[in-house]
Amino acid sequence: MDKIGLEKILASQKSFFASGKTLEVDYRISNLKKLRLLIMSHEDELRDALYKDFRKPYFEVLGTESRYAVAEINVLIRKLRKWSGRQRVRTSIVNFPARSYIQPQPYGQVLIIAPWNYPFQLSMIPVMGALAAGNCVVFKVSQKVPNTLEVISKIISHFPKELILFVKGEHSLSDYLLDFPFDKIFFTGSPAVGKKVMIKAAENLTPVTLELGGKNPCVVAADAKLTFAAKRIASGKFLNAGQTCIAPDYLLVDSKVKDRFLELLVNEIKSFYGNDASRSPDYCSMVNIAKTKRMESFLGEGDIITGGVTDVDNCFMAPTIIDGIRPEDPIMQEEIFGPVLPVIPFNNFSEVYSVISRNPKSLAAYIFTTSNRLAGEFLSRTQSGSAAVNDTVMQIASPHLPFGGIGPSGMGRYHGRESFETFSNMKSVMEKSNLIDLPVRYPPYTPLKEKILKLLMR
Repeated sequence: MDKIGLEKILASQKSFFASGKTLEVDYRISNLKKLRLLIMSHEDELRDALYKDFRKPYFEVLGTESRYAVAEINVLIRKLRKWSGRQRVRTSIVNFPARSYIQPQPYGQVLIIAPWNYPFQLSMIPVMGALAAGNCVVFKVSQKVPNTLEVISKIISHFPKELILFVKGEHSLSDYLLDFPFDKIFFTGSPAVGKKVMIKAAENLTPVTLELGGKNPCVVAADAKLTFAAKRIASGKFLNAGQTCIAPDYLLVDSKVKDRFLELLVNEIKSFYGNDASRSPDYCSMVNIAKTKRMESFLGEGDIITGGVTDVDNCFMAPTIIDGIRPEDPIMQEEIFGPVLPVIPFNNFSEVYSVISRNPKSLAAYIFTTSNRLAGEFLSRTQSGSAAVNDTVMQIASPHLPFGGIGPSGMGRYHGRESFETFSNMKSVMEKSNLIDLPVRYPPYTPLKEKILKLLMR
């Protein structure tokens, strides 16, 4: 699509929104139901596309892409009438007689930019939230997954461009879109690009939601159920070949149990993917050669406990555990975002907090322990967008838990009700009665009025 054609559609979207059609809740629900049906009917195509793009297993397609998106849209459909209505709140006595409420209102025209690692759900779920709130949508997905883009394009072709426009193109097109005065921008991707998005948005004073990333710590305490910990950490880390923004980025393991735990962790990896993960139908590949080479660059650090096998041409890297890592090593200076897991031993929890504090606030944080006291301390002393105790990654599976980052890992929340509200202006409204008009608010101000005001505003 050329820029002239894009400009025409963007203008038509503004006109369509101004018509008031998207304010109708029935219209929103009908489009959500239509989208749900289209997702289900294209599920096999989506499975094949994601396999072609990076060998994503069908189970992961279901659990992290198609059915994950359907579960979200089901919540929106079921709750939308309630969420879109007025929310009554108390009225302060100084405004008596009156009534107060919050009225959700769509922003208007929103831009959504999605990444490649979970290209379907990380684009569709924000799109669902934007439609549920009554917005018109323009969205773009990373070009690194061309087959998946074609399926998304097929699905969205069933909607008028005035309501939803799916844009395909290179980075220059994203830059062009960011210059357009959208009413809301939702971006998922790296912190570096997130900064650029925020700078562009500031030029138009456009509100943003940024879903970014970071170095997510995972702590294994001496009292942890090591068998469960090994299984759940291996699952969370190597899902999607580690290309998950909330995957454990590094392990902090109590020295007293480190050797036993690593033995269990290696066994779980072999149990999941066999002795040769390249032959496993349940293990993803890297998305491209460049990402594979980057993973390979980490192999010169520490001691490889398992894995380390790469096939750059086929974008493969085996699940890899690296021991003997220090907090100051290069592998600890940036988000890994792949199937490499560095291990740092500790002797007491002061060391844990010291290591974690060296990095910016993370998107997620994990601890494995049977101690409620220790878990509570960890949750209070670490800052992250989300967290889990005795599990990894699965906190994202609940539509009742808002998802988002903090600081460099992002700003804003979505999923469930938060998806609706993040794309809504929650307008505060007060309706004043004309039955009486108390004179205390009006000049001339007197000592008596001052006393009355003090009483009213205690």
